Amino acid sequence: MTWNWQRPDWPNFSWDPDRFKKAEEVFLVGSGVLQGMLTHLDESDRELLMIEAISSEALATSEIEGEILDRASVRFSIRKQLGLATDERRATLADQGIAEMMVDLYRSFAEPLSHEMLFRWHGALLGGTRSLSDVGRYRTSSEAMQIISGPIHLPKVHFEAPSSAAVPEQMERFIAWFNRTAPDGTDSLTGLTRAAVAHLYFESIHPFEDGNGRIGRAICEKALSQCTGQPTLTALAATTLRRRKAYYAALQAATRDNAITSWIAWFAGITIEAQRRTLARIEFAVDKTRLLDRLCDRLNARQEKALLRILREGPDGFAGGLSAGNYMTITGAPPATATRDLGDMVAKGALRRTGERRHARYHPTIPLRPVRPVTVDEDGGLQEA
Repeated sequence: MTWNWQRPDWPNFSWDPDRFKKAEEVFLVGSGVLQGMLTHLDESDRELLMIEAISSEALATSEIEGEILDRASVRFSIRKQLGLATDERRATLADQGIAEMMVDLYRSFAEPLSHEMLFRWHGALLGGTRSLSDVGRYRTSSEAMQIISGPIHLPKVHFEAPSSAAVPEQMERFIAWFNRTAPDGTDSLTGLTRAAVAHLYFESIHPFEDGNGRIGRAICEKALSQCTGQPTLTALAATTLRRRKAYYAALQAATRDNAITSWIAWFAGITIEAQRRTLARIEFAVDKTRLLDRLCDRLNARQEKALLRILREGPDGFAGGLSAGNYMTITGAPPATATRDLGDMVAKGALRRTGERRHARYHPTIPLRPVRPVTVDEDGGLQEA
């Protein structure tokens, strides 16, 4: 097998830019709409949305790699990094590390990429991992860096990266390319294309002993943020997690050649889907604020607790809808009280009911906006699955 970095044209990637003109335009328009919608939120709601967005991305980018973190702990760690946490809650090193990297990414998006920045992110992510010999620096092992699966006696090699000895030079070229293709660079590229190429380029070098996927996705977010001129709240990792199998398949296919139109098309589709999920989240936040304002002082403590629990699920909604049994579990109310409370919430427009009797389910009156997968077709059009 010949990998992309072994080919004579490496790293001179080629693609058909005309195929992505529509996608690039849609992404830029969506970015403007997103920023406009944020103006409808007050400062506290914008702060909450920012924390939730960073937390969700931190959790999702870790889960893509099979690492499940504690949501509350990660959220606290992010608040602490932002100087917003006042208590002394303890968090694991993994939770603290991903929070530190994500907040640094958020704050320093406009800065040029550098070795020091990447080492800082890697040290934050893996500083508590005792099994690694190279933390906060590029890998130095003489063993081949391979991505494999299957049994030990019969492994399947999905990719093999350049040797550790070649990494410093490869990363010097990558960082120079990334900064040169920035919006104000000498060879600037459009946002989606630059982020897609950057991710593939970085993952092909695979410069670290571990953590390459998480750092590679952070580089994508940095590229997208520089394109829009503000920290991106795009749910890229969360959307990639939903499409994890397709993500790995597309990335693996792209490491075999340096003609990468298909990879950029896949990445553009997933990024626009992610942006639409973010827009749906902000629309939901605006509608939630209006709903809670309208219901202010009209619900009892049990009803308010249950409603806030449902709304916590965001635009995807409470799975299956809220049942009377769920309500009793959330509030501790007895059956008769639960029935009375739920009926009152329907009458006041806090919830809408579907089904009857034991099949009755309750949903917030905020409209849910499902987001479908997006693909870029051969003619450059956007298609929803």
